[in-house]
Amino acid sequence: MPGQDAESRKRGRIEKRGNSLRVRVYAGDDPVTGRRVYRNETVRGTDRAAEKRAQKVLTRLLAEVNAQRAPTSAVTLSYVLAEWLRTAELEDTTRRTYVGYIDRTIVPAIGDVAADRMTARTLERLYGELRRCRVRCDGRPFVEHRSADAEHDCGKAKCRPHVCRPMAASTVRQIHSIISAALSAALRWEWIASNPARVAQRPRQKAPEPDPPSAVDAARLLDAAFEMDDDWGTLVWLVMTTGIRRGEVCALRWRHVDLDGETIEIRRAYTLHKGVGVEKDTKTHQMRRIALDSETVALLREHRARVQARLAELGGPFSEQTYVFTSVRAPDHSKPYSPHAVSSRYKDMAERLGIDTHLHALRHYSATELLSAGVDLRTVAGRLGHGGGGATTLRVYAAWVAASDRKAAELLGSRLPKRQQTTE
Repeated sequence: MPGQDAESRKRGRIEKRGNSLRVRVYAGDDPVTGRRVYRNETVRGTDRAAEKRAQKVLTRLLAEVNAQRAPTSAVTLSYVLAEWLRTAELEDTTRRTYVGYIDRTIVPAIGDVAADRMTARTLERLYGELRRCRVRCDGRPFVEHRSADAEHDCGKAKCRPHVCRPMAASTVRQIHSIISAALSAALRWEWIASNPARVAQRPRQKAPEPDPPSAVDAARLLDAAFEMDDDWGTLVWLVMTTGIRRGEVCALRWRHVDLDGETIEIRRAYTLHKGVGVEKDTKTHQMRRIALDSETVALLREHRARVQARLAELGGPFSEQTYVFTSVRAPDHSKPYSPHAVSSRYKDMAERLGIDTHLHALRHYSATELLSAGVDLRTVAGRLGHGGGGATTLRVYAAWVAASDRKAAELLGSRLPKRQQTTE
């Protein structure tokens, strides 16, 4: 076509195809497949005006390629997800969770879509389907009993009808986070020109509804725990007064407890996967130090003495590496208490008392009691191990923060001098 210089003809050209012109620009080799990648755009018409428009398109495409704004790979989302998992730094438990979502939900639904063809509409349509039915049944009554036999009649075979179960909004948000992270990596690697997940709408996050036990129920729970045994009572007391997570209390070792300094350090968490326990970083990957009150220090001193006496009877050594809490199955304190066992034992105890609660509610109790007493938000966030400088704490315990703010206002008002009443 006229108007093209030698360099333009080498990297791009304008071709006549029927009643239109096709602009074709070489954009480099695909870094994954090694194939040549082209940017194509069609201009309607073949007259002189169409040629001028095509020339402008050619100039624009060449500029985009030069500026590396054009995608250089046509790999599928499945490939992007796999490569992202290979490079992402994730905790083992987090990685297993992500792989489960990818294999069960994301890849079967949109894994074959080219990454550079992914749109916000594609993602929002997937999220809508999942919020209606987690298996995306599309209204098919026997989706769970599909047969390879095309002549199979679920009605005659009396297959159990499928019942739609919507996926939780929080789970869909997690799936969105996985897709967004993978596409962000593809954007960094210059496989795509933009990340559609950044603008796609995801389900709204449900407002947290913490339900801590009342002060009366908390006292009953403590009394029942100490009646069961002193070790268990000390564990429940520590969780109630510090708000630490169950995995953190299970991973606690005596080297983390400074009785003279009246503090404990939260450095690790203990978790189970298919019955196998492993220690890992805390949820926020940060160590924190929590101050202890004198009563808690006294209880921990008594507990330490019991552990030392117990190990002496067994003929085993006591060391700073010894776990603070353990179950009766490990009297030598060589293994931590199972998080599941702690939750189960606490739940059984609460049910015997007729209290509808769970172990994590003690964390809520600690937070709400501190906020209600007027302790500042940042201090409470630090004790709980919340990230974001208190943003998470504020979001979860907004009602108690508001009540604390009202209490602060009344306190300040009571300290100000009273206005003199004037009479006319």
